Formats: sequence, structure tokens, C-alpha cells
Amino acid sequence: MSTYRDFTLTHRGSARGTVLRTIGTRERRSHLTAPRVPTVGIDIGGTKVMAGVVDADGVILEKIRTETPDKSKSPKVVEDTIVELVLDLSDRHDVHAVGIGAAGWVDADRSRVLFAPHLAWRDEPLRDALQSRLAVPVMVDNDANTAAWAEWRFGAGRGEDHLVMITLGTGIGGAILEGGQVKRGRFGVAGEFGHMQVVPGGHRCPCGNRGCWEQYSSGNALVREARELAAADSPVAHEIIARVGGNVSEITGPLITELAREGDAMCVELLDDIGQWLGVGIANLAAALDPSCFVIGGGVSAADDLLIGPARDAFRRHLTGRGYRPEARIAKAQLGPEAGMVGAADLARLVARRFRRATRRRVERYERYAQWGLIDSPAAAGRKAADLKAAELKAGEAEAADTKPADLKDGETQ
Repeated sequence: MSTYRDFTLTHRGSARGTVLRTIGTRERRSHLTAPRVPTVGIDIGGTKVMAGVVDADGVILEKIRTETPDKSKSPKVVEDTIVELVLDLSDRHDVHAVGIGAAGWVDADRSRVLFAPHLAWRDEPLRDALQSRLAVPVMVDNDANTAAWAEWRFGAGRGEDHLVMITLGTGIGGAILEGGQVKRGRFGVAGEFGHMQVVPGGHRCPCGNRGCWEQYSSGNALVREARELAAADSPVAHEIIARVGGNVSEITGPLITELAREGDAMCVELLDDIGQWLGVGIANLAAALDPSCFVIGGGVSAADDLLIGPARDAFRRHLTGRGYRPEARIAKAQLGPEAGMVGAADLARLVARRFRRATRRRVERYERYAQWGLIDSPAAAGRKAADLKAAELKAGEAEAADTKPADLKDGETQ
């Protein structure tokens, strides 16, 4: 009689070849065939955890947020925070999957957070830990990857086949999207553009190196330059010094952007400098990756043309082969601070589809094997279980009858 092992050995080779030939096409069109069900996206940053229910069109149905646990707290504290947010949303919505966008390095399998600078995650098996507690499929990815996916699906990158996203916040994050797929690299940590060295021996970076790109074009760089001028009591900084009442530590990126919009010369110049460095980095990325579009997101991008205008000028001046090659489009992200959350939810929808398909295939395979006589059918298995239960009950009754004292009549107890 044939066995399950015989069947798999006979058919596995041809099936595997078919899968390998078709998997690329399926992934590229996967977002078009994903189930149109609500999913939860979670964006975990250095200061806040934002969770939202997102529909298949990228519309946020509900959003809640809380503070990010301090990085001195245990990983379970962060997991508890995520679970509480998801369960809260699940009280009002039918949630089919959960996507996590984490500010850190995520492995190629999208299951473990290798390192998160603002949290206590070090090689943390986040996906499995959350999946066991939430009982729905869970997807984990880098927050820049989820933001890029959202902009490609619903925002500034729609219609682009080769897209690079740059997120300007405390540092610089990035993502590469090509042919409908996020390029994560062999080990899952592609897109860490902020740590490209642009000034040998330059400013020290928290990563341990010197002269990283994010030390010259990021929120930290912007605030550092403004505070240095204010601390030196520079005459060009009199407006911002007055605005913070002489308390230099209160100078922030949003304040600099606000003053620049009001026409403060120093703040305009600082954003121009940040934009120039941004353009230099983009030109280097264009030489390496040759995308059709760069999408600029993150909190610093709120400065709009005060930042992106200088970036476009510097990009054109530093582009390799300028004047003899097409130039990539540089666009501001459209989805704002919710991009990472929306992208995480949409990527989770693909996981929900695969989970459903895998479950359906297991059921179909089980039924086929039952037809071939390799295993019992579900109905036969159910009948066997019922018969076994009935036999156990009957045996128990017989044993009870054998042990009943002779002087007791039926219906009486000791």
C-alpha cells in the first residue's frame, strides 16, 4: 500500500519546480489579490507606538497611540504594549492580521528584530511572541520599508517600478522598492542609507563611525547646528534665542521649520544646508541604484520646499553623468507620519492571504489523502472518535456495575 512518504517523494520535484517558476510573478501582483479585510498596522518609533485599523484602500478606520516604553524596559513590556493596543482595536473591528513597522534591523525572514536603537530588542523573536498571544498572523518589518510600501501603494510613489524612499527624522532611514517588492537584502538590513560615509573623519555618529550621512542631513543635524549657534550667542541666532527664552535645549526641529517659514534668515539657511547634503546623498544613491523616483518622508520633510528645493538643486549638480542621463523624480511623501502604520497593515494583508491559502491547501490535501486511502477522512475520523467515546462510556458503565455493592439497588448510592 502506498504511503504519504511515497506520495511526497513522487510529486515533490515537479511541484517545487512549478513553485519556483511562479513565485516571482505571484509576489509582484500579490497586493492586487490580497483579501480586502481590515488589518492592524503598528508603527514603533523612539517616542511613540501608533496603531491603527486600515482597510484595503489604505484608509485609516481608527487610530490610537501611546508612549514607547523606555529602552531600559524588558522586551516583554513592549510586547504587552502592542498586545494591549491590538486587543483594544479588536473590540471594535474584525482584525484579520497585524503588521509591525519597527525602528530597527529586522532579519530577512521578517520574524526577529536583530537590533533596535531605541528599544531593548536584541535578536528578539517578535513575530512568534506576538503571534502566540494574538492568535492572528503577524508580520514584522523595518519601519522605513513599511513607509515605502505605503507610499508606493497609496501615496507619492504610485505607478513607479523603481522607487527609493528616504525618511528624515532623528536620523536617516531608507528603503528600496523594485517591481512591487521591497528589497531587504540577504540579511534583511538593506536601506540603512543614513550610515553611508560622506565626510571621512567627520562628526561622530552613534553607530560608532564618523562622517555618516545622517550627521549632515537629519533632524539631529538640524537641531545640533541651531543649538551650537545659539549657545555661541551668534547674532544670527537672536530670533530663536528669544523664542526659547535663552534655553538652548528647547530648540527643536519643528521650531526651526516654523521660524524658517516666517522668514528667519538663520533657520532658512540651516534648512538649505540640510537640503544640500540631502541632494548629495541622493545623487550617490542614483549612481548606485538608478531609481525612477525618490520619495522624501519623515518629520523633517514637513519643511517642504525649504528643504526639498535645495535638495533638488544639489542633486542635479552632483548627479553622475548629469546632462546625459534621465533624472529621477524627487517627491515629498504624501501619507505623513501614518505611512509606516498604513504600510505595515497593508503588508500584513498579504500575510493574511497566505495564511488563508495555506489553511485551505491543508484542508484540500487532507481530503485528497483521505480519498486515496492514505488517511481517514474528517468524517471517518469523527465517527471513529465518537465510537471510541461511546465505547469508553460503555466500559465505564460496565465497570461501575461490576463494582457496585450487592446490597444496593439500582438508583441507590453509598
